[in-house]
Amino acid sequence: MFGRKKDTAASAEAPTDETTKPAGKNAPTPKRSVQQAQNQRPLVPTDRKLARAAERAQRLEAQNRMRLANETGDERFMAARDQGPQKRFARDFVDRRFMVGEYLMFAVFAFLIVSLSLSKFPQVTVYVTFALWILVGLVAIDSFIMSRMLKKALVARFGSVERGVMYYAIMRGMQFRKMRLPKPQVRRGEAPR
Repeated sequence: MFGRKKDTAASAEAPTDETTKPAGKNAPTPKRSVQQAQNQRPLVPTDRKLARAAERAQRLEAQNRMRLANETGDERFMAARDQGPQKRFARDFVDRRFMVGEYLMFAVFAFLIVSLSLSKFPQVTVYVTFALWILVGLVAIDSFIMSRMLKKALVARFGSVERGVMYYAIMRGMQFRKMRLPKPQVRRGEAPR
């Protein structure tokens, strides 16, 4: 009983361990209500119009960055499927060549027009169909040759070929040059970067 007053007076004057310790592992665990209050965020923003406008502005900014990156070749803002040194090399390798597959869609479109307009003449339709199959065969052969050459170049430069690069290059070779995204960064006949 006699020591109680002394203990309370001494404890009031001296700082306690809890008040001097920095927050961290040795700090006391905060109460559950304090933690929950810190983590509370509204599920729905209070001003929906402002939130929608901000989200739209962010989306437009990201699209503009990606569009500019596709035109200039800046890989930081390109889509994930276009990023990486091997894919950049594959793009340049395909863009420097003339590919038969570039004109496949035009040939298919012409085939549809001819076959529909000259359906009264089955002999012409047979010849046009035969020519289309020859073109498809040429595209397959050209894509095979290009993929073998690209694989050798990739192994020589990078040591191995990443998964999906060959398919990426073949699909790029089948697109019309002016419609390719990202835009070609090398001219025909130039060496890849």
